[in-house]
Amino acid sequence: MVYVGIDLHKKTIVLCVVDQQVVVQTRKTLSCAEPKKIVAFFRELGEFQAVVEATASYEWLWQLLDPLARRLVLAHPKKLRIIAESRRKSDRIDAQVLAEYLARDEIPQAYRPTPRQRQHRVLVRHRCYVRRRAASTKVKIRRILADYNADRAPLFSVEGRKYLSKVKLAVTDRFVIDQLQDELDHHLKQLKSVDQQLVAFAKKASAAEREARASLGSVPSVGTVTVDVVLSELADVQRFPSAKDAVAYAGLAPGFRESAGKRRNLPISKEGSRLLRWALVEAAWRLVRLSNKWRSVFEKLSQRRGKRKAIVAVARRLLTILVAVWRSGSCYRPVTV
Repeated sequence: MVYVGIDLHKKTIVLCVVDQQVVVQTRKTLSCAEPKKIVAFFRELGEFQAVVEATASYEWLWQLLDPLARRLVLAHPKKLRIIAESRRKSDRIDAQVLAEYLARDEIPQAYRPTPRQRQHRVLVRHRCYVRRRAASTKVKIRRILADYNADRAPLFSVEGRKYLSKVKLAVTDRFVIDQLQDELDHHLKQLKSVDQQLVAFAKKASAAEREARASLGSVPSVGTVTVDVVLSELADVQRFPSAKDAVAYAGLAPGFRESAGKRRNLPISKEGSRLLRWALVEAAWRLVRLSNKWRSVFEKLSQRRGKRKAIVAVARRLLTILVAVWRSGSCYRPVTV
């Protein structure tokens, strides 16, 4: 049995092959543009295990090697800090470290989403991207109108469009406004199309996913968009031993440093999915506005910590509720906070 450490880049992969005694046998660099040569190299190895870090573009290599390998391991880049903190760092050293850790079965593994979870995540993140582009275009239109003291609240309704067409603008500003309106219409059309795609995607859900959607959607202030974000970004609630682990994964857990009996609290880590944190904070604001109970919690926290930290705390509690109902498969039942 040989163990292969793979340092994956956009154009090349650097390989290091070691045996069970962690003796280096081969170091080799292959081009990503030549998958046949990659397959041929691994077939010559015979029985092997391989490890690759969870980079942004590892999936194609995984699909290529999965039929050949006895075992493939997806390494967690942050937990494998030995590479990042090494003073002597090169692609070959990185590949050798991966191979040696795999031979000793000490690789900290990352979660690999299923194909459906990956497709869901692609759709949800694309929807977020299109929504941001549309919002950015609206801001640009309002910015130009502000120079004429012509910015009004219902600017993008039917009546707002009629008003906008009558505003007297300089020729150049009118040209830019017309271009931005066309861009906005394009983004809104895309947004509608993505929403339709997500609806069609949800209809093909398994029984477990349909149950999860129903449980998450029963929580107050949690709508379809939030449900999609939570489902796609967390992927599988069972991979989190507790709600605290899910909170840490979302980057909503505050840190601390303690030494010699002195403790210093730190801000939230902001690790993991920024989209997930955004969705939870937005849902927390809706919850605070709609529920007297949660508004009371928010106000008490605000007095001690300020509004920004208070709403993050509400979002953190909301995530623990979402994890609980998802794990149990039951609908939300209000409890005393």
